[in-house]
Amino acid sequence: MRPSGKTEHPSPGSRPRGALTERESAARVRDMFSDIAPRYDLLNRLLSLRMDVKWRRRTAEKFRRIYRRTDARILDLCCGTGDLALALENERVRVIRDPSAHRIPIVGCDFAHPMLKLAKKKARAASCSAVFINADALNMPFADETFDLVATAFGFRNLADYEGGLREIARVLKPTGRIAILEFSEPKHGALARVFRFYFKRILPVVGRAISGNRTAYSYLPSSVSTFPSPRELTSLMTKTGFTDVRHESWNFGGVILHTARTPAVPEIEVELEGESENFSRGNTNAGNRGDYSETES
Repeated sequence: MRPSGKTEHPSPGSRPRGALTERESAARVRDMFSDIAPRYDLLNRLLSLRMDVKWRRRTAEKFRRIYRRTDARILDLCCGTGDLALALENERVRVIRDPSAHRIPIVGCDFAHPMLKLAKKKARAASCSAVFINADALNMPFADETFDLVATAFGFRNLADYEGGLREIARVLKPTGRIAILEFSEPKHGALARVFRFYFKRILPVVGRAISGNRTAYSYLPSSVSTFPSPRELTSLMTKTGFTDVRHESWNFGGVILHTARTPAVPEIEVELEGESENFSRGNTNAGNRGDYSETES
């Protein structure tokens, strides 16, 4: 039986200041990201010194085995303005070595509509066939066992229910499907940890507020990183929600973590997974009936 998208008990999740419930948290996060959408890409590049581009590219490079199949279904969850979807598509084209080859479009999913409008514009400019869906990551409009890969970059942290989010991802992944969660993490010890905290809590909010005009969003960011589960805690939660082969890589002196795992294989194809981890080491009512979804309007 596949994990369901609902949890029996409250789970840790994003809690913007003043939000008391999961519903309030989700609404505040959606409103924040909708408000900063016009300046979101500029701030990402500026505040990360363009390292965010490299992090997404490195994430995309981990799943070349999946890209070899032109029928593979890939989801960029909490896609924002579509940067990860574009990185995944670029890597897929490099692996296939034929830009004209037929392939199932990558799907991007986010609940902030202004972000999706920008994602569609960027995809058109890049001649990328990705489609973008306006939907909630905790209640996705996709049928069970739809995707071969669900990846998310700097968005999972914003979910109001982390366990519920993982169970929903597990639901839409096929057996042996892969999950990738790229997220910020707060180093806990040493001089670099102090530098990280100073930058995230003193510099980033000031610059972000000045450029975006939003007083809340870039104060929320450092607090959401501070309260996000540690790599060990997220590993435990991923295991609890049914994922196997759970592991993580630490980048940028522990400030960025890539978590990966897969859903269990059915017994008769387990043998096909031998060597699958080798590539890694080298490197619902609101959304309509599940499985019946359409691209968001421009």
